[in-house]
Amino acid sequence: MTPLPRAAACCSVGTKRQAAGPIAEAAEKSAQYYMNHRWLGGTLTNWQTVSQSISRLKQIDERMEQGAEGLTKKERLGMERDQTKLQASLGGIREMGGVPDLLFVIDVKKEALAVLEANKLGIPVVAVVDTNCSPEGVDYIIPGNDDAARAIALYCDLAARAALDGMTGQMEAAGVDLGALEDAPVEELLADAAGAKAE
Repeated sequence: MTPLPRAAACCSVGTKRQAAGPIAEAAEKSAQYYMNHRWLGGTLTNWQTVSQSISRLKQIDERMEQGAEGLTKKERLGMERDQTKLQASLGGIREMGGVPDLLFVIDVKKEALAVLEANKLGIPVVAVVDTNCSPEGVDYIIPGNDDAARAIALYCDLAARAALDGMTGQMEAAGVDLGALEDAPVEELLADAAGAKAE
């Protein structure tokens, strides 16, 4: 069997309160990456420095899993604070391994720095653009409300489904028989319907 080519990485960005939960949930559901706490300047354009912070987060996680033996209470608390801060800022991109191939943005006005960095690097930007935002710098515009929680949840769900469809199509194009896989992807509605029939 030939190895699959690397799947395209999509980073979803939505740091406003209403978007933080749906962004993380949709990205995790579709095995993609996200930033939902705060966009750190240079996340894309200064990836080398950001990757050092991600390495530090991984080291702290390993140390804490081993029980942080030999640390004083003050050192342990400081390490836990660092871990919490790094996890909030970089937890969604810790496994990304490089700049993404696509950026999905919920609020163009609030995430202007993310859009600017993506434009500098030539990364395509898909964004929900409300009437109070300029579509400048956005390659694929989704006109819509970027303030309502239900609308944001809908956009995130659609983006997650598109990513899953793309991965499925890529696997089929590579000649992988999805029916032969042990854990074949199952549509949510089909799983819910099967569960309802069983009851």
